[in-house]
Amino acid sequence: MRLGLSLGYQTAWSTPADHLALAQEADRLGYSVVWAAEAYGSDSPSMLAWMAGQTERIDIGSAVMQIPARTPAMTAMTAATIDSLSGGRFRLGLGVSGPQVSEGWHGVRFGKPLARTREYVDIVKLAVGRKEVAYDGEFYTLPLPDGPGKALRLGFHPPREHIPIYLAAVGPKNLELAGEIADGWLAVFYAPEFAQEQLAAVRAGRAKAGKELAGFDVVPSVPVVVGDDLDSCAELVRWYAALYVGGMGSRQQNFYNQLATRMGYGDAAREVQELYLAKRQRDAAAAVPMEFIDRTSLLGPKERIAERMREYAEAGVTTLSVTLFAADRDTGVQTLRTVAEALDLSGVGE
Repeated sequence: MRLGLSLGYQTAWSTPADHLALAQEADRLGYSVVWAAEAYGSDSPSMLAWMAGQTERIDIGSAVMQIPARTPAMTAMTAATIDSLSGGRFRLGLGVSGPQVSEGWHGVRFGKPLARTREYVDIVKLAVGRKEVAYDGEFYTLPLPDGPGKALRLGFHPPREHIPIYLAAVGPKNLELAGEIADGWLAVFYAPEFAQEQLAAVRAGRAKAGKELAGFDVVPSVPVVVGDDLDSCAELVRWYAALYVGGMGSRQQNFYNQLATRMGYGDAAREVQELYLAKRQRDAAAAVPMEFIDRTSLLGPKERIAERMREYAEAGVTTLSVTLFAADRDTGVQTLRTVAEALDLSGVGE
């Protein structure tokens, strides 16, 4: 199992300099990849291109670039460019986002996300592979049939004809799609005890493509808090869990709430959502079960984190990407070092 670093996106309490310092420390420590995210604030390609020029060995990945935000051809251009800037270190993580962001921020209808994703990835692969981009799908038709456009190919030679593609997937059908058309899966709220049900869907997709699970990168983003008191460590993760389970989406459609329900936390998930949507965020955070937080996070001293790492490796994780819940840059750097030491201690590192 390898290590990764999930930086997220810029917030009111972070700066690009903070993220760069963490990425550079992860590079020095031998982490395999650093991921940047986007929602409706900072975008991931700009952050990644900036970090590419100031790191040496670590891969840089989008987790994610939003499918409704860009045409597939634009995504291919961006991916190929960053891959060139980084000397072949880019990983393209894609996701459909959610209905609120897709329709509210990007003005793109959310309907049929799986079919849209399949077509999108098809076109990205054509373009990055420098093939003529001609496509006749339900969502994308290239070139347009009633105008002067013609089928084009990418206008320069990137370092690779195939850039690894990852899908952010939560539901069973999306997991199957990731297994079928992608090189890896970006997971959230990954619990080793629940992983086999999710991996079964990925395996089904791999089988459709005539492949096995071997070689497919399973990459959960896992909160990490180092400390001696588990309850205190968990408190830092509660607000994050409540935001996703309670507030990421509507009452009718929240993929993370549905995931928590499938994991056996249906009653708690409903309570967290009701409280969060009623603007009682503090109560929503308090209602997140400690067991749910502990099962989906790395909490405690180095030795306990190492023990949990063994469980993640046994549950099929190939790249464990940590999300730092640290108060400042120095604490974040120290957490990265502790996580690297814990991997050594666990005996499951590559």
